[in-house]
Formats: sequence, structure tokens, C-alpha cells
Amino acid sequence: MTAEFTKVVLFTDTDGRARFREESVPLDEGTPQSMFSRLAPSGGMQLRESPVGFRSQVHVTTTAQWVFILQGTMVIGLLDGSTRSFGPGQHFYSADLLPAGATFDPQLHGHWSAQAGDQPLQTLFVRA
Repeated sequence: MTAEFTKVVLFTDTDGRARFREESVPLDEGTPQSMFSRLAPSGGMQLRESPVGFRSQVHVTTTAQWVFILQGTMVIGLLDGSTRSFGPGQHFYSADLLPAGATFDPQLHGHWSAQAGDQPLQTLFVRA
């Protein structure tokens, strides 16, 4: 029996624009009572708190990383005008990197992030 975990990925598409996609991660190790994915290396973790009202400028991710929402709500906005919100216990894999050889153009590349609601945003970043 193989279970699956849905990995939400923020990535840079071939046209240089940030987009979301979903991927399946097999949980094919362990026992039927406790299924695991394969062990993945990590490059460290970092906690962040953003106050009520926080909103970033348009930017790209500098290092691919998992983002886990611990408290509050995080909104990610794409340049096409779409947004996606993540609440406590939710996650996404941020791999919206600047394409090789490109110069950052905020009209083309990246995304913005913001805190929403009445609680500060607390996040856990785990570098890939």
C-alpha cells in the first residue's frame, strides 16, 4: 500500500513567470500505520514572524525551501493577479527562483507575500 502527500509548489515556469502546481510525493516507507516519504536532505531551518499588515515587495525565492504556516494566514500573490492563501498547518514548496542568466524584472519575475487576518504570521522555512 502506498499513500501520497500533496506537495504544493511555487515555481518559475519556462516563460519566467511564477506559478503554482501540485505534485504527489509517495509515502512508500514505514508501515501501514505510519507511512513515510523517503528522507530528503535539508540545508537548515529558520523561523519568522511577520506583523499584522505585513506585505513584501515582488521578489523571487533565493533558495528553494519548504514554507510551513504555524500561525496566521499567508497570502502569495502572482503577477497574473491570482492569489493563494495558506493557514496554520498548511505548506508550500517555494522554488520560484530567478532563471539562470536572467536579471530580475519585477514586471516578469517573482511573487509577493502578505500577512492576512488579525494574527501575526509565523512561518517555518526549511531549506532544500
